[in-house]
Amino acid sequence: MSERTTPLPATRTPPVADPARPAHRDGNVLRWVGAYTASMLGDSVFFLALSWAAVRQGSPAEAGIVTAVSAVPRALLMLGGGVVVDRLGPRRVVIGSDAVRCAAVLTVAALLFATDPGLWLLALLALVFGAVDALFMPAVGALPARITAKDQLARVQGMRGLAVRLSSVVGAPLGGLGVALGGAAAAFALAGVLIAVSVPLLVSVRMRELPPDDTATAEGGTAWRDLRDGLRYIRRHRVLGPLMLVIALGDLGFVGPLNIGLTLLADERGWGASGMGWVLAGFGAGAGTAALLLTVRGRVPHAGYVVAGALVPGAVAIGALAQAPALPVAVGTALLIGLLAGLSGALCGALLQTQSAPALLGRVTAVSGIVSLGIAPLSMPLSATAIGLWGTGPVFAVSAVVCGLGGVVALCAPGVRRAELPK
Repeated sequence: MSERTTPLPATRTPPVADPARPAHRDGNVLRWVGAYTASMLGDSVFFLALSWAAVRQGSPAEAGIVTAVSAVPRALLMLGGGVVVDRLGPRRVVIGSDAVRCAAVLTVAALLFATDPGLWLLALLALVFGAVDALFMPAVGALPARITAKDQLARVQGMRGLAVRLSSVVGAPLGGLGVALGGAAAAFALAGVLIAVSVPLLVSVRMRELPPDDTATAEGGTAWRDLRDGLRYIRRHRVLGPLMLVIALGDLGFVGPLNIGLTLLADERGWGASGMGWVLAGFGAGAGTAALLLTVRGRVPHAGYVVAGALVPGAVAIGALAQAPALPVAVGTALLIGLLAGLSGALCGALLQTQSAPALLGRVTAVSGIVSLGIAPLSMPLSATAIGLWGTGPVFAVSAVVCGLGGVVALCAPGVRRAELPK
């Protein structure tokens, strides 16, 4: 970072959080969690509506392209989105991006009610949604550090994990209900309304004043310079640099088997769609339990060791899933995977939050988002191709090794291994 720095303007905003009050009892944090939950529910309904509308409008191949097209601007623009978040502030960006997402979805819902515009409108909506997500996601990651104390950030990560679990469980049935009542237009309208609920809640969230050493920004720097400074900061940081590698290895070993790999495993074993649903439910229950643990407990001692201690046995469980002799065993194994993966993932997120300077959190979150949403999904087509050639057992075993390497890196990197969450 440049030595020439200037502090952000002082604010008269009163203290946001009572230091003695845990985050799950802080009204300001709860408003943020409520806004995030509503927005995530809207996302779940939106993607179901998009898939349904694309299938109705075109061929399966065209529908696949439409549903995947939002990932392109998200991956290409997210690093720049992190720079924008750090320059403008996460609150302003998250409110603006949620408002744009809401307006775009409601506009498409109105057009679908009035006419039949075709696939081009759906593709355009997906592109807009992906581009705005490139701002929204870094802003969501940077906001918790501005609304609560550092010692509460692990608890906030647990609350965020619960919101994600809730949206994945409730969002799909809500979207299906919308489609059943009024087709894709009604489902899009429902998604827009849910996202709209988050906007006034976000407006009501108060920001805390950052310490002077966390408000430094490069004086007169360009956006490109800010981006380079952010990447250099991560690379040189004793915790963040190796932690990004831990996250990448964990996600690469996890995403393929628990997405396309599970579908192929259920088909191979004759479990059917209902069996696959039970396995996914086991995973969701485990991940939800881990999120609830962090929400209630707030702090896990020896966080770096716990990350490694969760990743390594979690990797073993991934390999064991392909060898499960019966469906109940597979469900129990999935529950264990969800518990361990949810715990390691939430702790990695909490360490990113607590180890980063808040003035750089947008860029740090953007890099971790690129790792999780840009690199890790590449394992899905690779896993599917490999399973077609060698079967589920060897591919799940290789994925387990990759995931386990994340735990090995966490143990071998002193900064990660000794990392602690604030007391």
